[in-house]
Amino acid sequence: MRHAVKSLARKILLRLTLVAPLAVAAPARAELKIGYVDLQRALLEVNDAKNAKARLQSIADERKKKIEQEQNDLMKEKDAFEKQMSTMSASARSEKQTDLGKKAYELAQKLEKEKADLAQKEQTEMQAIFAKMNPIIASIAGREGMSFIFEKNEAGILYAPSYLDITNELVRLYNDQKASKGKAEIKPSRTTDSKPSPQKKK
Repeated sequence: MRHAVKSLARKILLRLTLVAPLAVAAPARAELKIGYVDLQRALLEVNDAKNAKARLQSIADERKKKIEQEQNDLMKEKDAFEKQMSTMSASARSEKQTDLGKKAYELAQKLEKEKADLAQKEQTEMQAIFAKMNPIIASIAGREGMSFIFEKNEAGILYAPSYLDITNELVRLYNDQKASKGKAEIKPSRTTDSKPSPQKKK
């Protein structure tokens, strides 16, 4: 998530670096208006992100439960081996120790793979949300006459008046947009209060 935020912030900063000198050179042409957005806060508040995090947490909890079960099984196997070790031959002990070591290594590898997979899933989810946010940010900038929008946490902003913060508007428009699409997809049910069909005369 942090990587995606930084990537987007760098693009915005690069755009400012390339274009700002032109704006400064010709101040009479247009007033330079700059806004900022807190993407990290937006990701905590948009419904898509909340739903994505809930899904990912559910996956993480399920996988954690399985890993813990495997760890418990391995510990039981290790305890049983230690109790029987004195009665085992040297070759049998060596073979069992190698087997336990291999299982412990494979379990550690599996844990790391699960962590990496979840991190990748989160990054994919957040990047998809950022992609949906971009046109909304652009529309707000156009409406408000803003030349640039900075990411608050990555642009090194020490102070800026709150009226230049578009985070609340971004969250509102994002959630409203999703809600509107959801309503449009719901087909209206047939009404039962239409004119009654004429009854046949007896």
